[in-house]
Amino acid sequence: MILEKHRNISLIGFMGSGKSTIGKILADKTNKLFIDLDRIIELSEGISIKEIFKLYGEKYFRDIENKAIIKVISNNNCIFACGGGVVNRVDNMTILRKNSLIIYLEISVESALRRLKDLNDRPLINVNNRENVIRSLITKRKKLYRKYSDIIINCDREDADRLTDILSNKLKHHI
Repeated sequence: MILEKHRNISLIGFMGSGKSTIGKILADKTNKLFIDLDRIIELSEGISIKEIFKLYGEKYFRDIENKAIIKVISNNNCIFACGGGVVNRVDNMTILRKNSLIIYLEISVESALRRLKDLNDRPLINVNNRENVIRSLITKRKKLYRKYSDIIINCDREDADRLTDILSNKLKHHI
């Protein structure tokens, strides 16, 4: 149907941007397989992302994230929901770029705060000064998200179904 020249679609963006939710809906609409890279990591490690960070730290997580990307990206006809920090490693983005169209699901600091306010399973923001950390991470990563993306979708206002429709239309024009 769409994206005949691209085997896969990779969704990037800050935590809470809707990568998993939109990814699942888009996969259904495009007859692609949905793969959440964080879930792949949890299954391969046998523990949650939160526990990986707690026991081994962020560098270890980023190393296994890279290995997971290398393993799964060779699949065809998939939609990948990437972790929010995937853009911090150039080699991750080089691998994703070779095998997929990259879509940045952009959200504001205010939307991120609202969506993530009650979540305690996100190790990087499970701190007392959550707002400052979210603001800092979004500020640092925004340039990278934009640099590596083929398509940018603002996810602040619309619901997931409507965003998926908007994205589907953009994909049709992107070929």
